[in-house]
Amino acid sequence: MSEACCQNKSVELAYLVVKQRKVLWIVLIINLVMFVAEFCIGLMAGSQALIADSLDMLGDVLAYWSTLYVLNMSMQAKIRSSQFKAWLMMLFAFVVLVRVCFKILYPENPDAQIMGAMGGLALLANSYCLFLLSKHKEDDINFRSVWICSRNDLMANTAVILGAVLVYFFKSHWPDIVIGLGITLLFIHSSWGIFKDSYGLKKTLN
Repeated sequence: MSEACCQNKSVELAYLVVKQRKVLWIVLIINLVMFVAEFCIGLMAGSQALIADSLDMLGDVLAYWSTLYVLNMSMQAKIRSSQFKAWLMMLFAFVVLVRVCFKILYPENPDAQIMGAMGGLALLANSYCLFLLSKHKEDDINFRSVWICSRNDLMANTAVILGAVLVYFFKSHWPDIVIGLGITLLFIHSSWGIFKDSYGLKKTLN
């Protein structure tokens, strides 16, 4: 009876891993395509908010790859993977902060229409990714951390669209700067939350 129960559990876990892997590959490819598009268009439009959002997409690509890598590994490996994602967020926060400071010194009004259109497209793509990931967000800390990354994307996309509207009406680069700084703070806040969760789980395992 016990042996049959263990076998059934193993089959369930194997099936879960297959579903998780499929979802991760889908969202990884979507985010990779969106990173390339958003980064290039962000440079063309002169938008710090779009560039910040694109770096968030790149961070997600690396986060999904890290999650795929440890999918069949121990909980300790999954904790290290979640911490890797948190460090990525910190790194991108620093990069965006440097670019924002540069744009404060050398102001340039971004193209509001391109900025808004790209932000809207990114919002649609990330909404679909979050929908797929939400089914697995309670599976483990590894998957929850990528769900947090995807949730952040929606917030950042919405902020980019708002920034585009404000840039258009006020004819100023400051809304773009403020949104870029807001996304930076979001990176830092989320990475700190993942660090806390991972260290808390690590203590319970020890």
